[in-house]
Amino acid sequence: MTELDIDFVRAQFPAFSQPSLQGHAFFENAGGSFTCGQVIDRLHRFYTERKVQPYGFFKASQDGGDEMDEARTRLAALMNVETDELSFGPSTSQNTYILAQAFADVLVSGQAIVVTDQDHEANTGVWRRLADRGIEVREWHVDPELGQLSLDDLGKLLEGPVRLVCFPHCSNIVGQENPVAEIVAMAHEAGAVTCVDGVSMVPHGFPDIGALGADIYLFSSYKTYGPHQGIMVVRRTLADSLPNQAHFFNADARTKRFTPAGPDHAQIAAAAGLADYVDTLYSHHFDTNDAPAARARAVSDLQRSHEDKTLAPLLEFLRSRNDVRILGNNHIQTSTGRVPTVAVHAARPAEAIARDLADHGIMAGAGDFYAMRTIGALGCDPKEGVLRLSFVHYTTDTEVEQLMKGLDATL
Repeated sequence: MTELDIDFVRAQFPAFSQPSLQGHAFFENAGGSFTCGQVIDRLHRFYTERKVQPYGFFKASQDGGDEMDEARTRLAALMNVETDELSFGPSTSQNTYILAQAFADVLVSGQAIVVTDQDHEANTGVWRRLADRGIEVREWHVDPELGQLSLDDLGKLLEGPVRLVCFPHCSNIVGQENPVAEIVAMAHEAGAVTCVDGVSMVPHGFPDIGALGADIYLFSSYKTYGPHQGIMVVRRTLADSLPNQAHFFNADARTKRFTPAGPDHAQIAAAAGLADYVDTLYSHHFDTNDAPAARARAVSDLQRSHEDKTLAPLLEFLRSRNDVRILGNNHIQTSTGRVPTVAVHAARPAEAIARDLADHGIMAGAGDFYAMRTIGALGCDPKEGVLRLSFVHYTTDTEVEQLMKGLDATL
């Protein structure tokens, strides 16, 4: 199998050549990744050459609109969905808020939705508020040991008038990939649609949403090497059944009806750089010329394979200690879909450890990460938070060794 060329990958990210970051290893990627050069180049070009109202009658305006359209078209192709099913919003939290307003107008008292306590608050809080409208909210609980969701538990929750199931593709605390296609199939059989939060999953590879079957899929591009945008896919059948949330004259435009705020022209145009990045990695590693979704899958396989190899020694190190608890699965198994987002609870306060790690050149995170329900369900105090060590495919073995040395000195 082709292996990821890590030197080539890191050459695509200007952050790694910045003097101010030399000697520092970045392990808070789940909070926002470094940005690839392809995105930065497009953002710079837009601000220097296209910073006018797009879709007008002169070249700079037309070029700006074309680049915005290019971003939507190419990202949709990467994820195997139709172009008009993809929308850009200011954030995933904002996108779910708008969607919840739309569902509030079509759900009726006596109907039910399913939410989880494994989600980031963005994909659970807004849905829980529907209880104020008379909607029954059923909670799909994680198991308190590993923080995983059980399909058997879901099956029991799907009895009766369930119309919506909201869940994460991957938890931002336990790093657990959920079997999206199976969950979607169960929900559809019960007569419900699905809303999948992919924020913690997409940095590890663009998904084939068409194959997964999700009715709604969301992720944040700033955590996926790109600009600060919330990218939202709403499949046509569902989109057409929900009420317009934008200006009345945008009601017939699927790409606008769930994004009432004006678009961030430059950020959207720059998002095409994400497709450039995938294509760059694909062309470097493969000689074939596959369709966009197939290229995305091939690149994702490279990313995940490298991440697994890099994650293994960190998990082994943490397992060897009796002063920390790994939240979630502490082994890598193909069947479990473990991504390199590792939250740990230690004897020392998480924030104190993170501060001390900074003295060892380690950039790590501490807190609740908007997943207070998950942390609490695992028996930890959300107010104290956890230490989170997260990385992606551009992380090296050497950086993981630096992290382990830092942990050995600070835990």
